[in-house]
Amino acid sequence: MRVRLAGFVLLSFLLGAGALPAASRPPRELHRVGDHWTAWNPPPPAGTEIYVIVRGDTLWDLAKRFYGDPYLWPQLWEKNQYILDAHWIYPGDPLVTGIQVAPVQNLAQAGAGGTPATPGTADVEQPEPPPQVPGVESAVHATNPPVPLGWESDIYCSGYIADPGEQFQYAIVGSEFDNLTPKLNPLYHMGQLKGIHGRTGAKVDMFTGDIVYLNGGARLGLAAGAVFTILGRERPVLHPVTAQLFGSFHKYVGRLRVLSVQEDTAIAEILHSCDAVHTGDYLRPFEPEPVPLGRPTAMRPVNMPVAADKLKDAPAIIYSRDEIISLGQDHVVFIDRGSDQNVTPGDVFTIYRANDRGLPPLLLGELAVLSVQKRSATAKITESRYTIFLGDRLDPK
Repeated sequence: MRVRLAGFVLLSFLLGAGALPAASRPPRELHRVGDHWTAWNPPPPAGTEIYVIVRGDTLWDLAKRFYGDPYLWPQLWEKNQYILDAHWIYPGDPLVTGIQVAPVQNLAQAGAGGTPATPGTADVEQPEPPPQVPGVESAVHATNPPVPLGWESDIYCSGYIADPGEQFQYAIVGSEFDNLTPKLNPLYHMGQLKGIHGRTGAKVDMFTGDIVYLNGGARLGLAAGAVFTILGRERPVLHPVTAQLFGSFHKYVGRLRVLSVQEDTAIAEILHSCDAVHTGDYLRPFEPEPVPLGRPTAMRPVNMPVAADKLKDAPAIIYSRDEIISLGQDHVVFIDRGSDQNVTPGDVFTIYRANDRGLPPLLLGELAVLSVQKRSATAKITESRYTIFLGDRLDPK
């Protein structure tokens, strides 16, 4: 169920640089319709806008063309449920892109119930449904519509692994609460000083609705209305396989919006908090990401594991948001592959662990990619047969 897209031969879409690796196999039971071969023969729904697929098309590119955003390709897939595997689309097949709007003059002539009042319409012979082809699944009996592979909180309240040495332009440098307590001079209160003294605020943990101050203003190009993701404290990430420093993990603790800017400072409001926000937290420009969709399929059979040699340089699970050791279904994890290795949101991997004494790898479960950075990706474990650990290897499904 890897959410990759292709034409007659596997034509993968691009995200960043490079093309996606090929799917394992095309659908079986191809049959000829008109001048092309296809796995399905759906009747296009009446009253819809139809685009005929040509060689080189991908759902990714077509979503950008029709909807203005390639990440909306799951909407195209959902409108065309005869496409059982988004890896494979075929030149000559019809693709529903939207709903046709009747011209004004036709609407004016419409009869009761919105049906055009055209004489003799009821006598027009309706086209017969396409014949059933043995071994080919019809659109009616196709699989259920794609389902979300996670939740928004899995993306917006997870985090990401920054490259070593990555710098952030903006940070939270204070809040309204810093000046709500008295700043007593101990010279005049020797031996009797009580309560909070100095710059410690009345409130350390901040949440939704609190007002904070930023270290950048108009001089650095900051503008009112800008939205940022708030990054929690930095944690080094050592690769569990190589023991080398892979990067630094930053937890997403919330989101804020700039209310006003001064020359060198800005005032902002916390719009949403996943965890406590603190002075010193860094900011990263917020980028909305849709939750990828997919049609779940059965896990690979345990008696047909991947070859052990294939796992030697395979992707691996390298981190979990809250540094959890024992992982299982619904846990959010991070893997050591990203857009530079052609990983895209919606990709599904089978999770394996190398076995002892040359025995076949142990199948542990599956995970789905939710969000992608350059060198890493955020994923959610969708199924687990046994406990999963950092360092377990991944094989594209």
